[in-house]
Amino acid sequence: MALKDLQNGSDIRGIAIETDKHDVTLTDEYVSAIAIGFAAWLRHVKKAGERVSVAIGHDSRLSAGRIKDVLTASLTRSGIDVVDVGLATTPAMFMATQYDGYTCEAAIMITASHLPYFYNGLKLFTRDGGAEHEDIDFIMENADAVVVAKTAGTVTQKPLLQKYAADLVGKIRAGIQDATDFENPLAGSHIVVDAGNGAGGFFATEVLAKLGADVTGSQFLEPDGRFPNHIPNPDNNEAMASLKEAVLANKADLGVIFDTDVDRAAIVDRDGESLNRNPLIAVISAIVLEEYPGTTIVTDSTTSTHLEKFIADLGGKQHRFKRGYRNVINEAIRLNDTGTPSELAIEVSGHAALKENYFLDDGAYLIAKILMRYAKLRKEGKDLADLTRDLKVPADNDEIRLSILASNFKAYGLAALEDFRGFVAKTDGLELEPVNQEGVRINTSGAFGNGWFLLRMSLHEPVMPVNLESDEVGGVEKIKAVLEEFFVGYAEIDSASLKK
Repeated sequence: MALKDLQNGSDIRGIAIETDKHDVTLTDEYVSAIAIGFAAWLRHVKKAGERVSVAIGHDSRLSAGRIKDVLTASLTRSGIDVVDVGLATTPAMFMATQYDGYTCEAAIMITASHLPYFYNGLKLFTRDGGAEHEDIDFIMENADAVVVAKTAGTVTQKPLLQKYAADLVGKIRAGIQDATDFENPLAGSHIVVDAGNGAGGFFATEVLAKLGADVTGSQFLEPDGRFPNHIPNPDNNEAMASLKEAVLANKADLGVIFDTDVDRAAIVDRDGESLNRNPLIAVISAIVLEEYPGTTIVTDSTTSTHLEKFIADLGGKQHRFKRGYRNVINEAIRLNDTGTPSELAIEVSGHAALKENYFLDDGAYLIAKILMRYAKLRKEGKDLADLTRDLKVPADNDEIRLSILASNFKAYGLAALEDFRGFVAKTDGLELEPVNQEGVRINTSGAFGNGWFLLRMSLHEPVMPVNLESDEVGGVEKIKAVLEEFFVGYAEIDSASLKK
C-alpha cells in the first residue's frame, strides 16, 4: 500500500495492528512520513512561527502508544515542541489550540473512530479548524521534506480531558441558569452513559456527576481498545440496544452514547426509544430554532423527507448537502459567509457541529446543548420526546449497499446513475427530487406509496448505497423490486441485496 492510500477524505486511516487477515499499513515509516509532511504544512501553508507547539492525544486504541512515539520523535526532530495530552477526544484536541495554558498552533488526534480495534488513524487540527482534503494532499505530497532542526523540540506532559470536562460543566451551568441550584442543575436526573470503552467515560464522572446527576448504571466507561462489549458507534443497532437495556434496567431518565473519539453521540429516552439519526437531528434542530428562529439546518443527503417538513413547521429551513462531516460543516460555513444564517451542520451518523462551538463536530457539546434544554423541560413536567412529537416516522425503511465490480467503479456507477434518471422519467410513481446535491433522489407515489429513496456513490468505496423510506408497510419492498428491474441490465453491479 502506498502512503497516499491511507488518506480517507480529510482523515488518515490504516491498519495499525497485524491480524491473521490483515498486514499493518499504518507503519512506523508511514507515520514518520506523515509527521514530516505535517511539519512542512505548518511551515509553508499555515505560516507557523519559528517555534511551533503541537498537541498529541489519542483515544483508547491499543496502537496509540506506538503511533504517538513515532509522531513525537519525528516532530521534535523537526524542531517542533510536542504537548502530550494523553487520553483525549477529537473535539478536545481542537480545543488544545484554544485553551489558555495550551494554545498550541496545531493538534493531532490518534483515532480511527468506530472502526475495528486493529485500525488507527490521525485527525489534524490548527487554530482554524480541522484539516481539509487538500491539506492532507499537501501533507502526503511533502512527506519527504525532511528538516532536521539545529535545536530539537521539547516534550511536555499536560493532560487535557479534565480541562475540557470543566469547560463543558461551566457551559452547561451557564446554559441552564438554574436559580435554585446553579451548581447542580441536573440534580434529580438519572442519566446513564455508555462510552463503549472509548474515550467518553469522563462524561459520566467529570461532567454529569459534577452537575448533580445520578449516573448509576453507566457502562463501559473504562478505556479498552479491544472494545470487548460492543462497537462504540451511535449508528450501530447493537450499541443502541445495549444502551436501551441499561436505561430500562436502571429506570433512568436518559441514556447517552458516544463513539470512540466522542465526535458523535446519540440518546435513548426513558421509554427506551432511540433518539439517533433523524430524531436526533429533530431534537437539536428544535433547540437551535428556539434560539435562532429561521436559521438554516445543513444536513447530509440521506435525511428523511419528514424531517424537512418538521424543520419547516418550526420556521426553519433544511438544506440537504453531500455526505461527509467536513462537507456539511463547510457548507454551513459557506452559507453564513454568503449571507444565509446557519447555526447547525449535522449528519445522520451523529456528527453535529454548531456555529456557537467553532463549527466543531463535538458529540459531548451536542449532548451538553441538549441537556441545557432537557433541564428546563423537566421543570415544565416535559421530556425531550416532547420536542419531536410532530416528527412523522416512516412505516418502512432500509439502507442497502450495491457492490460495483467494474475496475473503473466510479465511472461505471456514475453512468448507471445517469441512466437511472431516464428510467425514472418513464416509470409511473417515480419523480426526481428537483433540489438534490448528491446522487439521484426520487420521491415515490401511486403504487409505491408515499416515500423516497436515494441512490448515490460512496465517497471512497466501490459501492452504491441506497437509502429507502416509505409511509406504507411493504412500500420499501416495492421500491426494491423496481430497482432490481433496472439493475438487471448492469452485470457489474451486484444487486443481490435488493432480493433480501
